[in-house]
Amino acid sequence: MLWRGLRLWLVIAIVASIVAVGAVTVRVARQATLDEARPADAILILGAAEYHGKPSPVLKARLDHGLDLYRRHLAPRILTTGGSGGDPVFTEGEVGRDYLISRGVPPEAVIVEDEGSSTSHSIAATGEILRRMNLNSCIVVTDGYHVYRAKRMLQMSGIQAFGSPRPTTPKEASRQWWQYARQAAAYLLWRAGVAI
Repeated sequence: MLWRGLRLWLVIAIVASIVAVGAVTVRVARQATLDEARPADAILILGAAEYHGKPSPVLKARLDHGLDLYRRHLAPRILTTGGSGGDPVFTEGEVGRDYLISRGVPPEAVIVEDEGSSTSHSIAATGEILRRMNLNSCIVVTDGYHVYRAKRMLQMSGIQAFGSPRPTTPKEASRQWWQYARQAAAYLLWRAGVAI
């Protein structure tokens, strides 16, 4: 009798988890193509891989999109994020800063968070930086599938966040639903206290 009850609860838990991930996946997908760029205190560009001091194609696309928003005068500051990712010399945040400065952004307009080893770590550090500087809003620039989770994490820390996904190629778009589901699961784990 006890075993039967445990199996029932296990089935209920599995079904509930699948339903929850499915519901959040739909929210992630909706947010992924929604450009909410508007005037804000800062443009937050989330990190991605860098190769020996040069941005990867994904990071470059994020930086270029953030640079476009900056040139449209939507925010007076840009915040780049990301730690070393195993590189003993460079961090994603520093590479982002250097890339933006080389394209004409004044050094004093770029803020760097260079400790983050995960989205949750970078967002927590970013929220702290923004609060210390009395900045209350930001435009979040990252891949479309990543916007929902990053935006919600910032909102939970009291920052008003607007999503602005970087442009993607058709090849990248073909894998989107898998990415949406992964981000939904990561978001739900974060809400449950598991930081990834």
